[in-house]
Amino acid sequence: MSRKIKLIWDFRGPEALETAKHHTIHLKEFAAMENLHYHEADVTELNPMLAYAFITVDEKDMLTYRNALKPHRGEIA
Repeated sequence: MSRKIKLIWDFRGPEALETAKHHTIHLKEFAAMENLHYHEADVTELNPMLAYAFITVDEKDMLTYRNALKPHRGEIA
């Protein structure tokens, strides 16, 4: 069983949550255009001024996502 990697993009400011939601749309579009599998793409609001968008992918696909989309950080899911 391969590991899952969570790629994360941080957004700050009063529109952080809305920006993260919009970014998630583009993450899903990228996956569809490239015929790539993902487990989950969603947002998390940490506080009213900080939210992040994320996509959880298989480790074998991580480099493709990382090189094309330049996440701010990643972690093992």
